[in-house]
Amino acid sequence: MAAPRCSLEAAKRAARNAARQARATCDPRRAGEALAAHVLQTLKFQAGAPIAGYWPIGDEIDVRPLLLALAGRGHPVLLPVTPPLGRPLGFRQWVPGASLVPGRFGTLTPAPDAPEIEPNTLLVPLLAFDRTGRRLGYGGGYYDRTLAALPAARPIGCAFAAQQLDVVPAGEYDRQMAAIATERGVIVCESA
Repeated sequence: MAAPRCSLEAAKRAARNAARQARATCDPRRAGEALAAHVLQTLKFQAGAPIAGYWPIGDEIDVRPLLLALAGRGHPVLLPVTPPLGRPLGFRQWVPGASLVPGRFGTLTPAPDAPEIEPNTLLVPLLAFDRTGRRLGYGGGYYDRTLAALPAARPIGCAFAAQQLDVVPAGEYDRQMAAIATERGVIVCESA
């Protein structure tokens, strides 16, 4: 049993390295504006439904243009709060212009007194993805645990088109995305 697990981890490690290299060549801000336009044109959101995004770190695609547009359309926008390893993410409301505080792993989060809200939709940062909705994150399992705890929430992966792989190595606990949003368009992986 140990060999398949080791080979899966090695495949994931190789895919993460390739995706990081591909992502390093992309322009996060310009791509983020294109991603926002594609999402708003392609996907439907329940009126007033809370949507969890993320504040980009490093060279992640910049979803802030989409977060601002969703807030402008009346959606409560939430940002993740990273708990200790092994637990799902929590989400606090962010209002455009509100201050953010440092969180784990270099993230920025809403202040501790911001309302905690359960999201209807999650925008999920990706390191790699394939057309079936399989994804690779950073390896901590936070989003997989969060999606398992929120089975009714719709996950939409966000990445640069250059991060697409033919097949993403996945295990039994890896959760698939309902759609993948990139600067080139939206890939609907199931009824989104």
